Amino acid sequence: MSDAEHDAPLEERIELWRSYLSRRQAISPVDVAELEDHLREQVATLVEAGLDDDEAFLVAVKRLGALDALSREFAREYSERLWKQLVIASPESDERKAGARRDAFVAFGLAVLAALLVKTPALFGVDFDGQAGFYARNASFFALPLLTGYFVWKRRVDTTTVRWLAAGFVAAAVFANAFPFAEAGHTETLTALHLPIALWLAVGVAYAGGRWRQVAGRMDFVRFSGELFIYYVLIGLGGALLMGFMAMIFSAIGIDVEPIFESWLLPCGAAAGVIVASWLVEAKQSVIENMAPVLTRLFTPLFAVALIAFLGTALVTGRGVDVDRDVLIAFDLLLVVVLGLLLYSVSARDPEAPPGFFDVLQFVLVISALAADAVALWAIASRITEFGFTPNRVAALGENIILLANLGWSAVLYARFMRGRGTFAALERWQTDYLYVYAGWAAIVVVAFPPLFGYV
Repeated sequence: MSDAEHDAPLEERIELWRSYLSRRQAISPVDVAELEDHLREQVATLVEAGLDDDEAFLVAVKRLGALDALSREFAREYSERLWKQLVIASPESDERKAGARRDAFVAFGLAVLAALLVKTPALFGVDFDGQAGFYARNASFFALPLLTGYFVWKRRVDTTTVRWLAAGFVAAAVFANAFPFAEAGHTETLTALHLPIALWLAVGVAYAGGRWRQVAGRMDFVRFSGELFIYYVLIGLGGALLMGFMAMIFSAIGIDVEPIFESWLLPCGAAAGVIVASWLVEAKQSVIENMAPVLTRLFTPLFAVALIAFLGTALVTGRGVDVDRDVLIAFDLLLVVVLGLLLYSVSARDPEAPPGFFDVLQFVLVISALAADAVALWAIASRITEFGFTPNRVAALGENIILLANLGWSAVLYARFMRGRGTFAALERWQTDYLYVYAGWAAIVVVAFPPLFGYV
């Protein structure tokens, strides 16, 4: 590609795309103009979300390829060259370099601040070993307010929304610390587990900025969450490897560094890693946003087979589910993973494409998870009937009912879509709207369960 094309602004890239379509006899000038309108709308939306013009154009053309075969051909022909321009060959402008440096500086500054916040309670005599419950309840506040602030700054969120977000974090901090929890009690553990879920909605509002009320804005946050999880796990594995090597080489000179790991590197790194992983996801800005969807396609059939095998075995043997605490957690985690697979398959799928084989696999997975959830619910209800209510059982019951409702209606919407009686967009909207239900139930557990069950 020539230097002129190499440095072409957005309008010249759109002209290149328009000329490509116009050269094809299968499409009329009117259709070209209509597609150009769609392209410009996509570019404007992506730029508003934080992408620069070049990145927004590349992503928009790929998305538009789902609407028109010629656009898809253009995306295949030009995307590799555009990608090399964006990532390898393109000399960035001073403005872009300054913006990237500024983002990195702010993100890493916040990561350092998150690490310092982890150690701040120790200055006031709050010891991690002696008061682990305090750290568990407040773990969310070491990173999530800073991450929310990062997106507020980056998205230029309006003042009214910032005030609501700040009020939410303050209220959460009050409920996490004002209750007289029994030491290592069930309600304290439930608060520690559910508070991050409730506050993650606040992160999403800041991440989406002015687009939170749109399905596309919430779905972008779902994609971000999946990519963040993958990056965080990779950072964690790298950190574990680093600590292993450090322990080995220091032990060679007779020094035990394990106490430093436990009191400094591990807790501080866990908090800072949330900010760093988020910045990494932001830095690539959806141009190659495909890790979570690829893993989804890999694990969907595997989880479907595993669930079918479980249900078949339970049916043949006639054995019920042993509902102790660990089994409940395992079932809930399994269903959360299934919903994660469903969410990321929805986020990566072209909503205009007809039903395919992977949709059948996804439908089988949803039906299998629905049956497994029903089995777990029956066992939980039986346990409550026999032994009474406890915080853990009620929390598990509520979570499974919520998951059952989501999976049940998702199965209905998927069935309608595959039969040609509904749209995939309806399933997408259902999943993104349901984010409020998850956050709402988590908030109920945090606010209502401790006094309801006597803080035990």
